Amino acid sequence: MHIIPAIDIIGGKCVRLTKGDYNQKKEYSDNPAAVAKAFEDAGIQRLHVVDLDGAKAKNVVNLETLQSITSSTNLTVDFGGGVKTRKDLEKVLEAGAKQVTAGSIAANNREEVKSWIEEYGAEKIILGADVLDEKVMVSGWQESSDLDLMEYLEYYLQLGIEYVICTDISKDGVLQGPSFELYQKILGEFPELKLIASGGVSGKSDLIQLKEQGLYGAIVGKAFYEGHITLEELASI
Repeated sequence: MHIIPAIDIIGGKCVRLTKGDYNQKKEYSDNPAAVAKAFEDAGIQRLHVVDLDGAKAKNVVNLETLQSITSSTNLTVDFGGGVKTRKDLEKVLEAGAKQVTAGSIAANNREEVKSWIEEYGAEKIILGADVLDEKVMVSGWQESSDLDLMEYLEYYLQLGIEYVICTDISKDGVLQGPSFELYQKILGEFPELKLIASGGVSGKSDLIQLKEQGLYGAIVGKAFYEGHITLEELASI
């Protein structure tokens, strides 16, 4: 299983939210590139970067921060937040991201994302499925789309999507464990999916359980920043 640390960005700084609430923001570093380098030095190979300003503004905002990360490390970076147009997608890839997460745009403009998959290939596009009570949430988790998660996944699998980052918003940032039952349900329905868990990881034991469940990857955020899991432990799983 791939361990994928997260760097969430507001105003060029590394932050974490609680349950996606912008009013519950905690800053951890004003140098995201240095944080990324520390991950790489520990043996981590992948990184999840989220432009929280972009998610709210509905266009990519922290492109320079992405460039500083990709130019100072060899990490395989996936980027999400505010990618709404083909131009946004191109900018993010040109800035060094290897994959782009289609979140709200995938719920709101299926034809656009379909064209991305056809043109850039399934290897480049990750489907972002941010859910609350198995309904897909959009606009930086601020709005419900009323889309059923399983139907949503099935639609994009038929289009060729391979990678999915699924975040249970109720679990995000509260350090009380991931949504194990939800991931088991998804993999039971779609075993071919490269499913990446996001939200709720509280320590090493959670990651081991996700690995045993057959997850492709797991994103780790607050558990690392709050000292519940070390860099060495992340790199050893």
